[in-house]
Amino acid sequence: MSDLELRREAIASKLKAAREMAGLSQGQVAKLLGIHRPTITEMEAGRRKVAAEELVEFARIYGVSVSWLACSETDEINPKQAYIELAARELSKLGSEDLNRVIDLLKALQQPGDANK
Repeated sequence: MSDLELRREAIASKLKAAREMAGLSQGQVAKLLGIHRPTITEMEAGRRKVAAEELVEFARIYGVSVSWLACSETDEINPKQAYIELAARELSKLGSEDLNRVIDLLKALQQPGDANK
């Protein structure tokens, strides 16, 4: 497999992971971008190239950076970090009262000895 193919595969994996972390379906993303759902499928499978303009729109929709999406083949997807970033984005949308409730819930869920996990 060539370097270009490896890079396309890595970008495809990041696109799928970012979409899933954003909680969106392929159909929803296609509608937001004004393209057909099978096009999203082809991009996420690495069978279709992603234009720079499309990468910018994906990044905007998913709330990630273009540089993260346009990773090299050696960059690994860190699911835990992606979930943390998604949670932070969602928490930033909450009002103070709701944010305090979420923090109280997280404290209640934390078991003794789990603080360092």
